[in-house]
Amino acid sequence: MDNLNTHSAASLYEALMPEQAKALRDRFEFVYTPKHGSWLNMAEIEINVLVGQCLDRRIDSLERMRKEVAAWQQRRNQLDAKINWQFTTRDARVKLRRLYPQIEAC
Repeated sequence: MDNLNTHSAASLYEALMPEQAKALRDRFEFVYTPKHGSWLNMAEIEINVLVGQCLDRRIDSLERMRKEVAAWQQRRNQLDAKINWQFTTRDARVKLRRLYPQIEAC
């Protein structure tokens, strides 16, 4: 889950009755992603992989596309595919330098 205020189970308890919130919380796995960096979102990376491996050509019907995406997803899950995250803190400090506060020398 990575959307607005859904970075923790607290959002469920704020919106739902406790029993409903607990039932949903037990079904979800919270994966903590940057709150202010959707471009870093691993879901976006996975969609890019899907496009490159499965949707990189014309598909003649919606039904055919659904079948191909389902087959791709099943195979990807069988392989237990992982995303090789390579964006390090050092990289962030260089690429996101403009977002860091500037400290003036005395």
